[in-house]
Amino acid sequence: MTAAPPGAAVRSVKVVMNVVIGLARRAQRTLGPLAAAALLGAAGWAQAQDAATSTVPRLDEAAALAAGQAVIGSTPPDFTFLDRQGKPVRLSQYRGKPLLVSFIYTGCFEICPATTRNLYEAVKGLDKLLSPNQFNVVSIGFNQPADSPVALRSFAAQYGIKYPNWEFLSPHAKIVEPLTRSFGFSYLATPAGFDHILGVTVLDAEGKIATQVWGDRLTAQQLGEPLRQLLGRAPVTQRETLTSLLERVRILCTVYDPETGSYRFKYALVMELVGGMVFFLWMIGYGVAEWRRSRRTRRQARTPAVLPREALR
Repeated sequence: MTAAPPGAAVRSVKVVMNVVIGLARRAQRTLGPLAAAALLGAAGWAQAQDAATSTVPRLDEAAALAAGQAVIGSTPPDFTFLDRQGKPVRLSQYRGKPLLVSFIYTGCFEICPATTRNLYEAVKGLDKLLSPNQFNVVSIGFNQPADSPVALRSFAAQYGIKYPNWEFLSPHAKIVEPLTRSFGFSYLATPAGFDHILGVTVLDAEGKIATQVWGDRLTAQQLGEPLRQLLGRAPVTQRETLTSLLERVRILCTVYDPETGSYRFKYALVMELVGGMVFFLWMIGYGVAEWRRSRRTRRQARTPAVLPREALR
C-alpha cells in the first residue's frame, strides 16, 4: 500500500515546480538565457511529474480497510491451490489449527519482500510462546499466472523464508477475485505493479476469519495475542493429554518482551499459578472436612442416649 496520500504527492510536485520557475526568472536576469533555459526545462519535468502523479490509480485506503473488517466472522470457501512443489492443497487442510494468511506478488521488489521478511521475524518471535505445530502460515500469490509454484519457490528461497509450518500457495487465475474478496484483501493494478493493502488475516481452527492484523511492520505481539486467545478458548477434551494441558499453562505464563521483540517465559506467573492452585485445593479440602464434621455432629444429635444396665436395676 502506498504510504503517502495522493494529495500530498501532488502538492509536493507543485511546490517544486513553483520554486524552479522562480529560480529560472532570477537566473535569466543574472546568469543569462542558457541557465534560465536549463531551469525552465526542470520546471517542465516537474509539470510532467505533476500530471503523471495525478493520473496514477490509487487504492482507496478507507474502503480497503472496511472491506477487510467486513469479512471478520465469515468462513472463506474451500479453495484449492498449488504449493511450491506443484501439489494440490485445499484450504480446509489447514483446519484444526489457527492459520495466518498473507497475500503477496512475486514481481514486487520492495514492499512484498520487506513485509514478508518482517512477518518471518515476527513469526520467529513466537517461538517461546507457541511451537510450530500449533499454528500454520501461508503466503498466497495473487498475481496470476506470474505467481506460479516455481516463482513462489524462488521468492521464498531468495528472501530466506524457512519455517516448518509456512507454505507458499498459488491459486488458479479464475479464483483470484473470489479468493481475495472472501479474505477482504483489496488490490489495484498500477503502472508500477499493484497498490494493495498490507496485513495478515487470522483464521481460527474451524477456518473462520477471527481478525485482521494491519500494517507493514508487524510484531510478534500483534500476531501472538490473537493466537493466544484462539488457543486459550479451545475446549478441553477428554482426549487431551497431560502434555497438552501443560502446554496450555506454558502459553498462559509466557509474556511479550518489547526489547527483544519476542516472547519469554515468566516464572513468577508459574509461582502465582501454582500458589493459586494449592490455595484452591486447600479450600476444597477444608470445605469437605467441615461438611463431614457437621454431618457427624447432626447424626450424633439425632441418636438417643443409651443408659447402662446398672442404671435400669
